[in-house]
Amino acid sequence: MPKSPGRSLFGGSVSDTNLVDSLDSPNHSAYNVSPVKMESQRLLSSPRRVHRVLSKVPYKVLDAPELADDYYLNLVDWSSADVLGVGLGHCVYLWSAKTSGVTKLCDLKENKPELDRDKVMGISWSGQGNYLAVGTQNGKVQIWDPVTLKCIRTMTGHKQRVGALAWNEHILTSGSRDRSIYHRDVRVPQQSIRELKGHKQEVCGLKWNTMTNQLASGGNDNKLFVWDGLGSSALHQFAEHTAAVKAIAWSPHQQGLLASGGGTADMKIKYWNTVTGAKLSEVDTGSQVCNLAWSKTSNEIISTHGFSSGKVHNQVQIWRYPGMQQVASLTGHTMRVLYLAMSPDGETIVSGAGDETLRFWNLNTPAKKLVAAETSSTLNPFAKLR
Repeated sequence: MPKSPGRSLFGGSVSDTNLVDSLDSPNHSAYNVSPVKMESQRLLSSPRRVHRVLSKVPYKVLDAPELADDYYLNLVDWSSADVLGVGLGHCVYLWSAKTSGVTKLCDLKENKPELDRDKVMGISWSGQGNYLAVGTQNGKVQIWDPVTLKCIRTMTGHKQRVGALAWNEHILTSGSRDRSIYHRDVRVPQQSIRELKGHKQEVCGLKWNTMTNQLASGGNDNKLFVWDGLGSSALHQFAEHTAAVKAIAWSPHQQGLLASGGGTADMKIKYWNTVTGAKLSEVDTGSQVCNLAWSKTSNEIISTHGFSSGKVHNQVQIWRYPGMQQVASLTGHTMRVLYLAMSPDGETIVSGAGDETLRFWNLNTPAKKLVAAETSSTLNPFAKLR
């Protein structure tokens, strides 16, 4: 609360510097004809804090048929070139945020016999947005050019599906149900340059921290590993989650701050200091944590959820770190929200669910008339994919 002029906090005395103005001053209250006191006028004329306006209604809803209801997959990613990639069944589609145009990047069953038909399990854009990595059900990792719509490389090695992918400059890292993690230098022809062994079940989460050159991996074995560079031995192994760890996010605001989320039997978001290896804090969200993403512009974290122990489920939550005060709860999905991506400017997130919809949310809606969610097929690019 603002202090009145002439009053010190917790006291009633008047300081020498705040004595009543001289009668010679034109600002003296004796010359004030306004019914509003001078103290109130000063308060009203001071700059007011602009309150954040955050819409709880998605500004766009796109149809995404065949968007898998599979907790362990990673099928949505937003590139630095402002293009959204989405894996739907056998295909990958690209949606331009600038033009709203939709392009089919690839079809893994096209012109192939039934036994050779493949499905998309994971996608990840390279840092500059000029390549899209695609992991498949048959254990392949492909690199596609979004301009020419051509596959420029196919890499083998994994024995089972590849649902987790992450880039660090020219290093492409892949995680598989075969429990292995491969590092590949895309500049050289070798299949892989390093294999990491640590997880005892499917690797479902991978995130590089390109600033510290650390890799975080999460698995269905409830483990979270932190690897230093391309080293083959884990720097840290965290085993406090009691369910699968798919949701992983590195803070862009604090070096070495890592957030992880656990599945249905856990429901917690935990924070780790990867410099010291210490757990910093945790919060019980009350529902399955499917994805995490740090805001690029403020110290907030976004989480998406599925199965719940309470009434609220299938929601998107926005939290203020480190106190974990809930900023907003965004609802609308009718199935668990398994996918999350953020626009390059950090102003927008897109969530995807097994209800086969993509919902776009504005994290800081300007003070203007909101446009109703675009749900009709005429305004819905992905509706054309049916």
